[in-house]
Amino acid sequence: MPRTIALVEDDPAIRENYIVALKAQGYTVNAYEDRPSAAIAFDTKLPDLAIIDIGLKEEIEGGFLLCQQLRRLSETLPIIFFTARDNDVDTISGLRMGADDYLTKDISMAHLLARIAALFRRTDLLAAPAKQQDEIRLSKLCVDVSRMTVSWDGEPVALTVTEFWMLHALIKHPGHVKSRQQLMDESQMVVDDTTITSHIKRMRKKFVQLDPQFDHIDTVYGMGYRWQ
Repeated sequence: MPRTIALVEDDPAIRENYIVALKAQGYTVNAYEDRPSAAIAFDTKLPDLAIIDIGLKEEIEGGFLLCQQLRRLSETLPIIFFTARDNDVDTISGLRMGADDYLTKDISMAHLLARIAALFRRTDLLAAPAKQQDEIRLSKLCVDVSRMTVSWDGEPVALTVTEFWMLHALIKHPGHVKSRQQLMDESQMVVDDTTITSHIKRMRKKFVQLDPQFDHIDTVYGMGYRWQ
């Protein structure tokens, strides 16, 4: 049975382009142009994944409200913010509200489709029994690769799919420097250096919130990053 994706986008041209692209991948797409119409639909039946713009018509933060609604209805439904707004305030706000990833509209369609597939894979893996041999443990860090989950000193760390694969790249060989290109390759995305830096900063903040003494992700200037 095809997966259903809800697309909430107020620009008609962008909306139609993504409807065509997602349907070409075999997904069923339910599209909405504003928050009220999407909210009514979500109360009736949940999609398998939601792609939401933040600014929706007159509502500058309509997408944030939709995300909160979806998280009240389901703790595990994959949610992607897909927006032209690329700043740390919006990104951190979106991720704190429970979104699984935050992508800007300048990324390629291939990247968006890869993110969607990765989120569906994580959803499937979370429903499967954990495999002990797929765990990586380093000090207080525990990464379950098979289920794509992370914990620090027993507390879950809510990483996006992009952040998860970046972390995985760093911890596979602790102490080894990973270049920005290597991090991009691991997380299956093509972005500029500034975006990589933003992902690393947000990842650090999530660990520091759990442990103010956290200092394991090092920046090696001119080279990249490493897990100490």
